Amino acid sequence: MNTVGCHLPLTYIFTETTDEHPGSASSTGGNRCVEAAEACTADAQCQQLRSEYVARCLDRAAPGGWTGPGGCERSRCRRALRRFFARGPPALTHALLFCPCESPACAERRRQTFAPACAFAGPGPAPPSCLKARDRCERSRLCRPRLLAFQASCAPVPGSRDSCPEDRGLRCLPAYAGLIGTAITPNYLNNVSARVAPWCGCADSGNRLEECEAFRKLFTRNPCLDGAMQAFNTLWPSILEDWLKPYQNSGHHFPQVSSMSILTALALQALL
Repeated sequence: MNTVGCHLPLTYIFTETTDEHPGSASSTGGNRCVEAAEACTADAQCQQLRSEYVARCLDRAAPGGWTGPGGCERSRCRRALRRFFARGPPALTHALLFCPCESPACAERRRQTFAPACAFAGPGPAPPSCLKARDRCERSRLCRPRLLAFQASCAPVPGSRDSCPEDRGLRCLPAYAGLIGTAITPNYLNNVSARVAPWCGCADSGNRLEECEAFRKLFTRNPCLDGAMQAFNTLWPSILEDWLKPYQNSGHHFPQVSSMSILTALALQALL
């Protein structure tokens, strides 16, 4: 399924309308991204932060980043996304970001969740050079430390378990999430895979093609990042079900879940 030019309305991605209990088979159709969205909606803090970024990220990015007819102000959108990941419950924000999908419909919803038309893709039809995107990030006091954290936590190491630096596999997903809302905001590239990358390419990198491709492969061909995402996806359904049970049984909001719940589960998985 080709996703070029396919942009579901962000209000549709944000809104869950159902008469069923959140997380029930009839309400989500087995779509884990819908379940993750419902869990966020049921949590007051997650819902508020999500509402803020939706309000600021509607429509496509306008040239120059300024608000215009049919355009959004990218800087405000990205700032709201950074707030969402910095202040939202990690168990819920990561569930929205890394929800596992088995169908193009689910994957397209996942791809659209964080407003790629405004926060990810540029106003032009062609992406900029990855080297230019990287250089812009490295000049930013906000972006540079986040990129360094991602490189330190997710850079693959040949011969190590899961190709991650020892004892750093658990840091990879938070480091990746930390890039969202920066000059190199990554996102899912299509709705037929879980490949991710910033909005950039290497077609115009000239004699620096190898350098450009090496940077892009930190996202598109990174066994450490891929392994961390797969481990999260394996464990999340059971954790999400634990979240849903109290709500389904009592009709009340989910209790707050410690941000360590996911990390603990992943740590146990690493010991298996």
